[in-house]
Amino acid sequence: MWVAVAFTANVGRVPAERMQQDVTGNLAGLKTSEIKALERLYRRRVAPTEVVSSELATQLAVQSAEIHRQVGVLIDRRGAIEHVFVGDASKILLPDVGRLRGGKGRFRGLRLVHTHLRNEPLTRDDLTDLALLRLDAVAAIAVDAAGRPGKLYVGHLVADGPADRPWRELAAEQATSSTLDFAELIATLETDFGRVRRVAETDRGKERALLVHVQIGRAKDSEARVAELRELCRTAGVKAVDVFIQRRPEADPKFLVGRGKLDEILLRAMQLGAECVIFDPDLSPGQARAISDATELKVLDRTMLILDIFAQHATSRDGKLQVELAQLRYALPRLAEKNTMMSRLTAGPGGKAGLGGRGPGETKLEINRRRARERIHLLEKKLEDLAGDRRLRRQRRTHREVPIIAICGYTNAGKSTMLNALTEGDALAADKLFATLDPISRRLRFPHEREVVITDTVGFIRDLPSELTRAFSATLEEMDDADLLVHVVDASDPDRDQHIRAVEGILSDLGLGEKPRILVWNKADRLEPTDAEFLARHGGGFVVSSLDRATFGPLLLAIERALWQQGKDTQVARVAHA
Repeated sequence: MWVAVAFTANVGRVPAERMQQDVTGNLAGLKTSEIKALERLYRRRVAPTEVVSSELATQLAVQSAEIHRQVGVLIDRRGAIEHVFVGDASKILLPDVGRLRGGKGRFRGLRLVHTHLRNEPLTRDDLTDLALLRLDAVAAIAVDAAGRPGKLYVGHLVADGPADRPWRELAAEQATSSTLDFAELIATLETDFGRVRRVAETDRGKERALLVHVQIGRAKDSEARVAELRELCRTAGVKAVDVFIQRRPEADPKFLVGRGKLDEILLRAMQLGAECVIFDPDLSPGQARAISDATELKVLDRTMLILDIFAQHATSRDGKLQVELAQLRYALPRLAEKNTMMSRLTAGPGGKAGLGGRGPGETKLEINRRRARERIHLLEKKLEDLAGDRRLRRQRRTHREVPIIAICGYTNAGKSTMLNALTEGDALAADKLFATLDPISRRLRFPHEREVVITDTVGFIRDLPSELTRAFSATLEEMDDADLLVHVVDASDPDRDQHIRAVEGILSDLGLGEKPRILVWNKADRLEPTDAEFLARHGGGFVVSSLDRATFGPLLLAIERALWQQGKDTQVARVAHA
């Protein structure tokens, strides 16, 4: 008997600390008594099997009609009310509900129940909130002029819905006599979502990203840029689940894509189980903050993706310092107090860093502008010391009058493979973008006891960010000191002409546009014989395959002529310059 009495006393009640929670939202003009009545909603408890109890529906309707504003509550899986908030007569603004619970196929663990004063069903805003916040469900109670609850409209997400409507609206019932078993519904939905999100074995452990490319104005290279963005994701170990392309006459100053399109993108990301959204072109600091405020997904842009690849591939002390410097320089204008593009990129203490979270490490979560500038200053000093060591090594080579050749070109054009083939070296060569970050030098012997130092350098990419240009000074120094540049082009790439223009533009920007160079069409083994012959006759360079050393003959003769048939003028000039 005592147990039964204790249980009865607690029905519809919650712990006292919950009663101290505040009502939020549009409270302007409300009487103290009205606010107190709203606060008493926290005392209500709903059975886990109910969307909303008859008592709570009735009280919400009475309160809403009295103040003539929509009233909403967020209810957890136990049936306790977590938030009470007020809107205006036609809409309601949800409070900050924090981070999403972990786990594949999981929802937030909260359902939204609110009133509608015009007897309308669920609105597009209701359903968008359902999807973007990944709520368990959203419900609207129609309230008549007398403050009585009418129809109950319920919507929930579905695992296989269309991209623009990833939800289902259930048949309306009477709010005070609903027969829907909510606990059974949510269990079924989470099982369905977990089944749909099952990933292939080769993609396990990879972050899932939705790619967003915005074509501004009359740009015609969208297809190539999207292909390159996909390749960057592959190199970074990211699974690109879909690509969203938008064409705009000019970028939206706040969201890049516009608010409506952003909602559509975030809905698609949610539906596909994406953990981050990657934008191309780069986001301004303001755009990054605005988009981050609209979603709990990671928000990255193309430069951040490239920097993450650099952080993965950097092995030398010099390279690691350069990557950290580039990341901090890029992050500095994007640092804010909370909830920014940068704040979600790194795991907590002891956690595993994900995409965009490598490099400086945990300091990204806590660093402020002053500490960032101090760290940048320290890194610049360390790199200057290392640059002095590199200058000494180059001076020694100069005094020995050994010519220097720098291999340059677009990333993944086969530069490292060519270096290995020419010198029988063992430099890392991989079918990935930016596999080589640190300059690698090897000696190459020519007839008549002549030898050169040949250096592989970091690959270029279109729209090379200034942070990368400034950070990788070691590569730029090697090219500046070189007597000859060998520009390697992937002849099999359909976008090869764009790559050539991008490399030539970067060389010009670096003040190396007048440096002697030889054009090499690499990967001839992937070409049709007629295409290789056409390039050999009309391409203005040398057609080779780094997998076949027999194709290097004409190229080596051209290098020998370029370096030694000019006499010693080049060597004398280089010694004087050093």
